[in-house]
Amino acid sequence: MVSTRTPGFSRPRGRFTGRARTPAQTVSAEVPSRPGRPPRGFSSRPFPRQRGENTFPPTSDRWNPARLASLRGVQLLGCLIAAGWAAAFPLVSDLPNQRLWGLVAAPAYVLAGLLCLTLPRRFAARTGAVVALLGAVLAPLGMLALTGRHQSEVMVVERSAHLLLTTGDVYLPHPVVVTDYNPYLPAMALFGLPRQLLGDSTAFARVAGDARIWFALTFVACLLAAWRLLRPSRPAGGELRAPLLPLAVLTASPLIALALAVGGVDLPLIGVCCLAMALAERDRTVGAGLVLALACSLKWTAWPALPVAVLLLWRLYGRRPAARTALIGAGVSAAVILPSALTQADALREQVVRFPLGMTAIRTPAGSPLPGKVLAGFGPTGHSVSLALMTLALVGVAIWLLARPPVSAIAAADLLAAGLAIAFTLAPAGRFGYLALPAVLVIWPRLAARRWSSRRPKPPLPLPDAPEPALPRG
Repeated sequence: MVSTRTPGFSRPRGRFTGRARTPAQTVSAEVPSRPGRPPRGFSSRPFPRQRGENTFPPTSDRWNPARLASLRGVQLLGCLIAAGWAAAFPLVSDLPNQRLWGLVAAPAYVLAGLLCLTLPRRFAARTGAVVALLGAVLAPLGMLALTGRHQSEVMVVERSAHLLLTTGDVYLPHPVVVTDYNPYLPAMALFGLPRQLLGDSTAFARVAGDARIWFALTFVACLLAAWRLLRPSRPAGGELRAPLLPLAVLTASPLIALALAVGGVDLPLIGVCCLAMALAERDRTVGAGLVLALACSLKWTAWPALPVAVLLLWRLYGRRPAARTALIGAGVSAAVILPSALTQADALREQVVRFPLGMTAIRTPAGSPLPGKVLAGFGPTGHSVSLALMTLALVGVAIWLLARPPVSAIAAADLLAAGLAIAFTLAPAGRFGYLALPAVLVIWPRLAARRWSSRRPKPPLPLPDAPEPALPRG
């Protein structure tokens, strides 16, 4: 084929491609004007263009979540939505602790929104987050802890720690009322040990021994560690973003604040799942295995986190790191659960498996009107349909996981969140609060990594070396 291109003439790249003209590669012996930059006449872009390459100019950053969160209108809207959410609890909830939280948190959210709107932009977001954190978390938590008021799951955790120290078991052999059931695995009793060590004789002991304090501390510590692992490297001359403001906003949101103030038993599970995915992405196999073992020893709903993290390690680093994490996670969790499974097999099956699924004579108090609960309300047939739908959906998620293993902590957290959200939605018994776990799994890794895509970022390619000038033929 004969080329019709004139040597040294730059040709256009098309009308709709948005590409600038690319100069032809002519031989030039001049020295580059800047170090590390190719001389004139040479394009730093590989030539020719690859098929399927996107040549359109980059889109606007107007929909960047970080940019949207910095707008005053968005901040005010978020505070008003949170205030409306909190104000609904004194009207619709029949639980005194939730009504108290709504009465204290709603004015705090309104005040935080006004501060975000009126203060100088430099201090508005931080001041609003501090006010929301004080009014929606610390104030109601302190009031409830000092008076000894909490939801039943806090009492169950503290009682299991007492049983562990006195009898060596964590389950009552013959439960009679709903509060006698312990739907958690043995490691959850660790959060009740401070109450047994400190007692409740003084105000400090009542607050410091409360299991909710240790739920919250574990949640915060795990999220901070996950942020440190997932944050991007420091750019040249740039600064690393601090996690305090995003963590304060997330903790002060109704999604976390209500659970933290009145119960908070799921908060450690949220934190350790986020940390496990971050450790797996960074090839911390031993740490990931130990954290996954802790998660699998708290609640059996965390068991899907183990295969997700193992597949992430296998996809990124190979079979040996994945096998090491799988052995550590499964082995340590089995060592924690096995003594109770051998000595209290019937109590473990009845209270940990059958009770949360609504298969016991005493029904679980988790009765939010989710689809699975609505189906279970139609009798044994509806209960069986709910379990069948949940099983089929989880099988579909497992097939998706095997067909497209995750390549980043964000992708792994998304897959885990999808499976847990489906299970919580279609289970015969559940609460809206359970959905906080998949929500944080989707949100926090993205905030830490500062990217919205679940794909693993590729390192930038170095510029090609400047070609040597051609020597004249002699």
